[in-house]
Amino acid sequence: MLSAPRVQVAKIPLMSDRTDLNHSPARAPRLRHVPLILIGLVAIFGVIVLGDQISFDVLRDNREALLAYHDTHFTWLAVGFVLVYALIVAFLLPGAAIASVTGGFLFGLWVGGALNVTAATTGAVAIFLAARWGLGADLSARIDTSEGVIKALKQKLNENEIGVLFLMRLMPIVPFFVANLLPAMVGVKFRNYLWTTALGIIPGAIVYTWIGVGVGEVFDQSDTPDLSLIREPYILGPILGLAALAALPMIIKAIRGTKES
Repeated sequence: MLSAPRVQVAKIPLMSDRTDLNHSPARAPRLRHVPLILIGLVAIFGVIVLGDQISFDVLRDNREALLAYHDTHFTWLAVGFVLVYALIVAFLLPGAAIASVTGGFLFGLWVGGALNVTAATTGAVAIFLAARWGLGADLSARIDTSEGVIKALKQKLNENEIGVLFLMRLMPIVPFFVANLLPAMVGVKFRNYLWTTALGIIPGAIVYTWIGVGVGEVFDQSDTPDLSLIREPYILGPILGLAALAALPMIIKAIRGTKES
């Protein structure tokens, strides 16, 4: 007995089975680069347009209004200061040192120093996360699967992560934005980046805040604050001493490794 031929019925995909073109996997990698691209564009804009807008002259011209606002709206001024300073750091805008001095001028050594550290750390974390989300994860993975000097250097850095992060914060020759971006590119642990940043920027923040405490007297003399103070031996010496302490465990580890080999 002959059986009836089978008819292939095409399966009509349900809406849940269809790939939404607006949420396709191919778009996800592009979206990851948006924050870093935005930071780059704002940084270029800041250098071109805002270079002359963030200066000690602007602070001098507006100091009376700022001090008056300080007396009447202290909390709002503190919140606004932290937000603006964090945006300066996150978007690589010029004026981070001037912002630190302003913190000392408006809030004094202790409160100003705490606000400076909070703002700088917040901005540093923002750019770190943007860099890691955009390029850092892929770059770190590629280095791990590669061979040669770059992979070896990354492994050494990861083995001495905390010491290297402290050194980058304490050494004056390392630009602040480099210390924010480079760790994101080589895959350091976020928690180590966070607490070493918060602690590592304290010495420099104290110096700039200290300058800010006396900036009113400098303005009264029609002078400009001297930020080169941080390079004076009695200031730079202790900071370099802290850097040496951060490097000491790595040096001891390297010596032991040499002897064992």
